[in-house]
Amino acid sequence: MPRPRPVHISWVTALPVIPPMLATPGRLPPAAQDARWAYETKQDGQRAVLYLPGDGSMLLRARSGEEITAAYPELRPLAAALGRTPAILDGEVLALDDRGRADFQLLQSRMGLAHAPDRAARTAARIPVHLVLFDVLLLADPLLTTAYAERRARLESLALEGPYWSTPAAVVGHGAEALRATREHGLEGLVCKRLDSVYQPGVRSRAWIKIRNLHAEDVIVGGWLPGRGRLTGLPGAVLVGQRSADGRLRYVGGVGTGWSTAERTELAALLRAAGTGTCPFDPVPAVPDARWVVPRLVGEVRYSTRTRAGLLRQPSWLRLRPDLAPEESAADLPGDAD
Repeated sequence: MPRPRPVHISWVTALPVIPPMLATPGRLPPAAQDARWAYETKQDGQRAVLYLPGDGSMLLRARSGEEITAAYPELRPLAAALGRTPAILDGEVLALDDRGRADFQLLQSRMGLAHAPDRAARTAARIPVHLVLFDVLLLADPLLTTAYAERRARLESLALEGPYWSTPAAVVGHGAEALRATREHGLEGLVCKRLDSVYQPGVRSRAWIKIRNLHAEDVIVGGWLPGRGRLTGLPGAVLVGQRSADGRLRYVGGVGTGWSTAERTELAALLRAAGTGTCPFDPVPAVPDARWVVPRLVGEVRYSTRTRAGLLRQPSWLRLRPDLAPEESAADLPGDAD
């Protein structure tokens, strides 16, 4: 495994610019080590580091380092929450649906407005965001080498609760129960954080483990996109759908990962044999360069959530399902009742 590159921390407005620490995909820690870990709900939003110099100003940076303060004007009152104490906080910006759950599709209408403050303010009135705080990196003095357990205690002692921000509790131990709760409530997943871990700026660390709750469903292949580069001559992605209650094949997205080279080569032969000039999806999706096929191949895909329009988010191919006929892959899709 390549060693992480050193991270340069620069100083801006008397505060260091700190790239956020990242979690590594994995599984729950062994039961014997459960008490050494804290568990937080994995949020489906935009990662953000909040800089509070203590002079009444605030600066918000995305994971990329881009300043995004103006995109979220409702968070500005947080600048006064700690008075004159300088602080750097780590968290996630969310947009919540009417059930109080993070909705990434809603958030997309807020992202990218950092350079359009007037539009950001108008959109905030319709779709307010909520900042979830889960770490403190500086509080008068740097805390990067302080253990997570102490950083978390310091964060909770700040009692940062407001109309557009909060500090949800972390659970120590009981990882299996915490993961089960996220699944039962339809949440994105769980982040496991070792209690003795330091904060590693910009590093994807094994001290933080993320577990995403994924769903698996059968889909019907209705088209594909040609691959590029090393995938030239092979499908770069397949376009998949599911039968709605009225029998239409509704497009639910493109799947471009999950195959070995041999599996992708086998799939290419099946797609060429099923080629047709007619799009099988109703309505026809706006997918440039799509190649259509007779919808007779059924596959199983894994995905995180669905958009409101029924599209699959973060889909990955699992396997072909030759044991299923296309008629057997009907789904209860958003919009079926329209």
